Amino acid sequence: MKKILELLVNGEISISDAENKLKIMQVHEIGDHVKFDSTRKNRVGVPEAVYSQGKSDEDLINIINDIDFIDNLMITRLPSDRFNNIKDKINRDVLEKSVYYDSASILTINKIKPAKSRGKVGIITAGTADVPIAEESRITLEQAGYTVVTTYDVGVAGIHRLIDRITYLLEQKVDVIITLAGMEGALPSVVAGIVDMPVIAVPTSTGYGVGEKGFTALFAMLQSCAPGIATMNIDNGYGAGVYAITILKQIEKRVDEGY
Repeated sequence: MKKILELLVNGEISISDAENKLKIMQVHEIGDHVKFDSTRKNRVGVPEAVYSQGKSDEDLINIINDIDFIDNLMITRLPSDRFNNIKDKINRDVLEKSVYYDSASILTINKIKPAKSRGKVGIITAGTADVPIAEESRITLEQAGYTVVTTYDVGVAGIHRLIDRITYLLEQKVDVIITLAGMEGALPSVVAGIVDMPVIAVPTSTGYGVGEKGFTALFAMLQSCAPGIATMNIDNGYGAGVYAITILKQIEKRVDEGY
């Protein structure tokens, strides 16, 4: 965008040419169904993420091979069997820049290494079953250049484990804590009642009977006695990561502006 504006100011292109170039830069269309947002990172601080569910393998291959994204791209909710189906059709130069995270069902493609950002995020899961969603948060944050400290399987069923792990996160000087829990979803309430930093709650679809599919955990987190918890949708680790990034970027902006 800066280069286009410089060309305009220097009289090397017309206003209409600049307008067309900006439109092309912002949205890249592939066929009738895909409109790729190539300037998302400049606007909101996170690279474009392509949600693979509901898209055909052909759609994903076209997006990965044909999009001239700026530097970083994430393909989310991509099971290993689908990745194995498409990886041989991904252009070699793109595949060389790719990493597939089986634990989070995410494919990252980095033309350049994500720039280091200030700020640190702690991630806590109640159980091991919550780890895949936690890993989605972790990778989202690391793609934006943030440091992540994780501690998994420390739920309230053995609350002595949790106290020790919260102490560890405080010693690591994290700025935000993401908590993930299924079952009755009590973990965020306990954490938010002890720490003095933003707590993001992610209900997961782990549970039996009334806890199945994550609705009990969601309702518990929305109804928490601990005030100020930001609750994401069920299994939305990506959304939790993005929200943490939004908080940290505001802190960075205020520091840079001398507030």
